[in-house]
Amino acid sequence: MKTKILLLLLLGLALWAASACSRPPERNYLDSLRSYWQGVYPDGGKTLYCGRKFRPFDRSVNVEHIYPMSWVTKKLGCGKRDQCRRNSPRFNRIESDMHNMYAARKDVNRTRGAMAFGIIKGEKHHFRGCDFEVDFRSRRVEPRPEVRGRIARAMLYMADEYNLDIYRKQRRMLEKWNKKHPPDQEEKRHNAAVARIQGKLNPYIK
Repeated sequence: MKTKILLLLLLGLALWAASACSRPPERNYLDSLRSYWQGVYPDGGKTLYCGRKFRPFDRSVNVEHIYPMSWVTKKLGCGKRDQCRRNSPRFNRIESDMHNMYAARKDVNRTRGAMAFGIIKGEKHHFRGCDFEVDFRSRRVEPRPEVRGRIARAMLYMADEYNLDIYRKQRRMLEKWNKKHPPDQEEKRHNAAVARIQGKLNPYIK
């Protein structure tokens, strides 16, 4: 009898271990940052919005989440960002998805915040030497044409992958950007580098 119980316990333990091994590891944004910089930009690169060259460990550059994390916290109802990190495994998976990350100048990233993308009348650049327009009244930013497709494919991927919201007018614009501005070699490189780390490509990048 004792032998049978012991065998059942060992079988249960083996099944639990197999199940644990088959589950994808939980991701964490803060822990993922080193992998991101080392795996995607090991030699530096160019910032998303301004196209400015940067070298490794450039303190004026950080990670921009194309799909804003404040939209995610609102969707999940998990509290503020730090609370969501502590309490929501789903939020941690979303926040650490590198297909939604691009290198950006800190000042541009900070100004964009959680504003939606759009087309702004006129051509008044908010930062000298950078084709980036801001309308604080309507809470819209307009990125340079060269990266509109890149932005669209990150946004659409996040919405589809995690069942996140993009309001109808914004989605129509992003779908147009996706078609009008196909992936360039840098976007394909970024996609492949992220896939080597995460194990999955962004299917919008073809």
